[in-house]
Formats: sequence, structure tokens, C-alpha cells
Amino acid sequence: MAMVHLTIDGVPVSVEEGTTVLKAAHAAGIKIPTLCWLKDINEIGACRMCVVDVGARSLAAACVMPVSEGMVVKTNTPQVRQARRAVLELILSNHERKCLSCVRSQNCELQDLAKELGVDENRFEGENIHYPLDNFSPSIVRDPNKCILCRRCVAVCRNVQKIGAIGAVNRGFKTVIAPAFGKTRSGMRSPTQRSSSSCSPLRPSAWRWARNSACPSAPASPAR
Repeated sequence: MAMVHLTIDGVPVSVEEGTTVLKAAHAAGIKIPTLCWLKDINEIGACRMCVVDVGARSLAAACVMPVSEGMVVKTNTPQVRQARRAVLELILSNHERKCLSCVRSQNCELQDLAKELGVDENRFEGENIHYPLDNFSPSIVRDPNKCILCRRCVAVCRNVQKIGAIGAVNRGFKTVIAPAFGKTRSGMRSPTQRSSSSCSPLRPSAWRWARNSACPSAPASPAR
């Protein structure tokens, strides 16, 4: 396969044609923050935390942007940092911010990004929708109030488990990850429940074991 040559933060990089900017940056040892990206499973550019400057009129999502010959990528300019901060503030504006009592405190991707970008206040106060706990499973509890709609669990359920039992329901501000037609996992067949259970370690802020105070054993960040 043909090789493509580009520059990321002044570092020359050569990767195969069709590689995304994010993977090219990983190959060069350059960190670009992500929330929704999960290697080879969820690469949809949903969270926009990975935006970078590629010389276009607007910033591009690195996880879905393919490299091109001679491309010059900047991952840490003031404009890029400001955009990421604004995205994170908007995500947190509709997030249940109870970090001190959360079992994932100090081991949370969202919390780490907030510290890295200096987000410690909420500029976007407004209405929040409170969802009831989905605790009908004998093994896990799902708390939609902590979900950031990264869709990792949806991707694993669909692409790894081959079940497709959960997805984004409703639109806009009312979007929530759930089974179709307002069902809980208790009303679905056991393969689906096993699928949801397998998805849970990927977003531990929204899922946790019901019989254990500890979170499921899972890496704090997605595998590279």
C-alpha cells in the first residue's frame, strides 16, 4: 500500500494511505485526547475531543480524518485547546457531577481531561434531565445520568457482541442510550443482557457492578 508523508506538530510522519490523523499521531508518539474513540470498534467522531488543525477553514476530528500527502497537522494550538475545552464544558453541563462519591473518581477519563484542560467550573448552567437507575439486572446497574453519549457501549454491543440491543434513543437534548421502545434490560432476552454486561467496562462512569462497590476491571483509557 502507498505511503503518505505528513507533518504532525513539526514531526515528519509516514503512514499507510487511508490511516487517520489520530492513528498517525499515535505512531509518532503524539497524544490527542479522545472520549468516544475505541480502536477498530468505535471510530465515529462523536465527541469532538480529538479536533486538530489541518489547515482547513474549521478544525477536523482526528479519529475520522484521513491523512493526505503533505498534510500539516497541529494538535496543540490555542485555537485547538479552546475548542476542546468548550466541548468538554458542554459535555459536563449535562453530566451528573458527583465525582467525590463516584467509584471511578481519580480513575476517570473525563476527570483527567477536565484537569488537563483546566475545566473546574460550569459556564453552561441550565436544565438537566434526571433518569431513573436501570437496576433490573442481577449483575450490573446502569446510571444514564453519568452517560456522556460516547456510544462505546453501543459499538461493542453491535460490532463485537453482534447483538445491537442498545442505541441512541430520542434526539438532541433528550438523547439517551437505551434499548428500543423504552424497555429495560430486564425485559430482554439473556444474550442481550450478556451483551450489555460486556459493554459496561468501556464506560464505567455509567455502568457498575450491582453487587460490588468496585468498578469492573477495565483500562482507564481505550487500548491503542
